Amino acid sequence: MQLYKEYLEQWEFGSYEDYLKNFRILVPQHFNFAFDVLDRLGRETPQAMALRWCNPEGEHQDFTFAQISALSNQAANLFASLGVGKGDAVMLVLKRHHQFWPAIMGLHKLGAVAVPATHLLTEKDIVYRVQAASIKMIVATADGGFAAQAELAKPKCPTLRHMLLVRGSRPGWLDYDGELAKRSPVFERPLPLNENSDPLLLYFTSGTSGMPKMVVHDSAYPLGHIQTAVYWQGCLDGGLHLTVSETGWAKSVWGKLYGQWLAGSAVMSYDFEKFVPSDLLEILQRYKVTTFCAPPTIYRFFIQQDLSQYDLSSITRCSIAGEPLNPEVYNKWLELTGHHLREIYGQTELCVTIGTFPWMKICPGSMGKPSPQFDVDLVDEEGNSCPPGVVGEIVVRTRRGRPVGMFTGYYKDEEKTLGVWHDQMYHTLDLAWRDEWGYYWYVGRADDVIKSSGYRIGPFEVESALMEHPAVVETAITAVPDPVRGQVVKATIVLAKGYEPSDALKKELQDHVKRTTAPYKYPRIVEFVDELPKTISGKIRRVELRERDGANQ
Repeated sequence: MQLYKEYLEQWEFGSYEDYLKNFRILVPQHFNFAFDVLDRLGRETPQAMALRWCNPEGEHQDFTFAQISALSNQAANLFASLGVGKGDAVMLVLKRHHQFWPAIMGLHKLGAVAVPATHLLTEKDIVYRVQAASIKMIVATADGGFAAQAELAKPKCPTLRHMLLVRGSRPGWLDYDGELAKRSPVFERPLPLNENSDPLLLYFTSGTSGMPKMVVHDSAYPLGHIQTAVYWQGCLDGGLHLTVSETGWAKSVWGKLYGQWLAGSAVMSYDFEKFVPSDLLEILQRYKVTTFCAPPTIYRFFIQQDLSQYDLSSITRCSIAGEPLNPEVYNKWLELTGHHLREIYGQTELCVTIGTFPWMKICPGSMGKPSPQFDVDLVDEEGNSCPPGVVGEIVVRTRRGRPVGMFTGYYKDEEKTLGVWHDQMYHTLDLAWRDEWGYYWYVGRADDVIKSSGYRIGPFEVESALMEHPAVVETAITAVPDPVRGQVVKATIVLAKGYEPSDALKKELQDHVKRTTAPYKYPRIVEFVDELPKTISGKIRRVELRERDGANQ
């Protein structure tokens, strides 16, 4: 059941130009995704599958829309009995567990603010988040060490009233599943109805310095992901979509919830601890996943496998997000599977901002063209639009108002909000250039660009050049201070099977970059490592590599 059509002026487009001109989201008053989408699907298509969950241990469970609707009512009743109400912040640390979906829907029904977070948080991280957002309750997994860290943090968190545990038991924690089972599966929509401006979600997003910022999204935000699921990921009515992400990352609601259900697609959650390429490929084959989205790292490891051993014929579209896509990965995946990879650009603060949409020619390595949802531009340091071929900062102009799917600001921090959003322009701090056909090409974060001997070097271009060499599985390009050149380029490299670190290989890779790009861009420093540091979302932590190099100076 494709409910998304009811929230658009037009949903069929003949070209990108038609899409850019005529895509409009209609936001009704008092929109509440849990009542207006989930519960409606539960009534009108009660037996349709909403969620398919499994784990490497062999557990498997399917949930219909009617079941998720009833479970979310039980969650709302449970949370209300513990004093959670409209505007209260509740942290959800649920990894890929199926309890996440009823829990977040229950919070939406109460008008509470969901704060998804990673299980890797330490005591210090938890204290900061609970205090900064006045978090009232935590619902967390018993897996891993998060619960112990939360117990250490609790005495320093006066707003924290209750802690509920999933998939286990500990002293001082309520049993989430046990308490849920006691609650009624009926929950009436509260009055007065919520406003579209009411806060719905709060995400902590880290920068390269300082404490994480608190990104707030309002109740209309889920409708911003119609574009994500329908026009980028290509989710099918009655299909099964798998996005590789934990629920603590904003990418989870991009690919495991809002847009997919609006498109009539079920979502798949493979609840694994450690990524094993062959295991995930087996999941795609066994459950006949129809649409698939993952960060570049996943595809890099996939193309190292013998893909002829897997039947991926059920897949109709593959997409990629989280980091820029190296053309070599795109070309190899297409060669091995026949599937194109559709890339986009977005942030926790936004939805799909630039993308490779259905009517466009795919240019490997390009993020695509601007989304009709946002007024996107590239500007120089004076705020002037950049001509083709000139590197500038990606910005979103808001002179016509804040678009659906854009954050409302950083919670309780007007200074940080105004630091990136002023003069009717939101600054992403990401650099790119666009070609004469309007395609955008990523360069790097503004603070990642390397300035060496008067040249400006974008890390992504050097990384893409190295990825073309068969010896390289993964690489990260960073800057190292140099007394003569200011900075020099460093490559941290994970080698493919069959290759060993050596001075000869180092020189071979340096010469390869010289030939593939400009000679001044080659990495003067090359370090071989077993793995690169990554965030929970799979992004390479270049900031950690820079910090390591700084400590070794």
